[in-house]
Amino acid sequence: MENFGLLLIFWYGILHAFGPDHLTAIADFSIGKSKKKTMTITTMFAIGHGLALFIFAKILDTYNISEAILGYGDIISASVILMMGVYLLFMVFTDRIQLKKHIHNGKEHVHIWFGKEHKHDNRDTSSAFTIGVLMGVGGVRGMLVTLGMLESGSVDLVMVVAFALGVMVIFVGFGSVILYINKNLLNSKQNLKRVFATAGVVSVVVGTNMILG
Repeated sequence: MENFGLLLIFWYGILHAFGPDHLTAIADFSIGKSKKKTMTITTMFAIGHGLALFIFAKILDTYNISEAILGYGDIISASVILMMGVYLLFMVFTDRIQLKKHIHNGKEHVHIWFGKEHKHDNRDTSSAFTIGVLMGVGGVRGMLVTLGMLESGSVDLVMVVAFALGVMVIFVGFGSVILYINKNLLNSKQNLKRVFATAGVVSVVVGTNMILG
């Protein structure tokens, strides 16, 4: 039963990752990034998501918290997606998304960044982890429902690792789709604006729908 339970949690992680809010978040962070950065972002998002689920599921497993309070977790997740969409649209319409091409060792490289100056930092990685944590709050109820199918019904670290691995499978796969977009579509300033504007609109629609739903 234990192996079956872990497989169930892994499968739930896969299904959970297919949620439009999660895929939207990954797209928002990964568009315009390098292969290494995209894989790092998706991994950190999955780790932050799994960690948050473990901590909050432990709390809910110990204390009796009403459904009304749990509903705020969904609102937090939706608000994060909505704000990311608004932010992307703001950056597009204020012309704060930059693109620069150069030749290095005979190969063309495209650099994309936000703001007026090109800076190399790890803010995207840390932000992806933070967003994963915040959105993990909204997934706790579903995880506990899945755990209720198991004999023990308790939350332990092995279960969360199995869940995070399921999430990571989809996130990394979706990250590969984003890499294709980065390589084949983001080759001009016009296409850059179109892709980011589309991502922003989708984020706003998904976040708004979650809040109203």
